[in-house]
Amino acid sequence: MDQALEVLPATEAAVSARFGAPRTVRPRLGQGAFRALVTEAYARRCALTGEKTLPVLEAAHVQPYAQGGPHAVENGLLLRSDLHRLYDQGYVTVDPDVRRLIVSPRIREEFRNGRHSYALEGQALAPPERGFRPVSRERLLFHAEQVYRG
Repeated sequence: MDQALEVLPATEAAVSARFGAPRTVRPRLGQGAFRALVTEAYARRCALTGEKTLPVLEAAHVQPYAQGGPHAVENGLLLRSDLHRLYDQGYVTVDPDVRRLIVSPRIREEFRNGRHSYALEGQALAPPERGFRPVSRERLLFHAEQVYRG
């Protein structure tokens, strides 16, 4: 039984563009060096959890770069990617005086979640390795007052 295969027309999704129009992106100069220095300063470990799986570690600005924070080790923390995201969005911060993690109740209120984050409440911030300056109280205070949404 020799039947010709029926060729179906391509669906719209199959022929539509897979990428948008090209656009110019202005890179943040110094970002790569900042990441390398912060990673070295914290000995390739998350400053809050001690996690050392490098692909999930990110250099976080304490005072956001967009708000005048420099690409400098004393303005950086090496954080696990989920904590970095929470930090940048103001759901967690570090107490500038005792250098311990504060977790916002908004995680529970907004997402009815946060068990893993709340388990880290009060976790001490690890200092950077010898030879690197720690994050200043002023930068931590900036984050706590300007970014954190407690």
